[in-house]
Amino acid sequence: MAGLEISPTKVGFVIVKAREYDAKVGAWDDGDSSDHDADSILEDFADDSTVAELRSFIQDMNVDEQVSLVALAWIGRGSFAADELEDALETARAEHNKRTADYLLGMPLLSDYLEEGLSALGYSVEDAEDDAMGD
Repeated sequence: MAGLEISPTKVGFVIVKAREYDAKVGAWDDGDSSDHDADSILEDFADDSTVAELRSFIQDMNVDEQVSLVALAWIGRGSFAADELEDALETARAEHNKRTADYLLGMPLLSDYLEEGLSALGYSVEDAEDDAMGD
């Protein structure tokens, strides 16, 4: 757990906002995904306040926080196991660029992946979300 350089509260905020975004994307999806892709979804929601807030929040993070967020999503997605955190962080750092927010917002199930990643590393997802929302 020592490797993450982002507070669970910040991750909790991203989870809550990503869940709101996912719900909107889900409502937009008509079930025929053959002609839809992540870019077109982002374009349709480019002026959405939740997307703008989430994009800005991620862009305002420092590099270490962005790298940790990406690594956490990868662990939650199963690309890396929890005991491979250092490898996930190293890979995320090597691939880091200025499009981290777009990359994460284009990831289907981002909120689920972040929840799974936090849980796999022993954090309380509920506490992180509650702290993020000030509950």
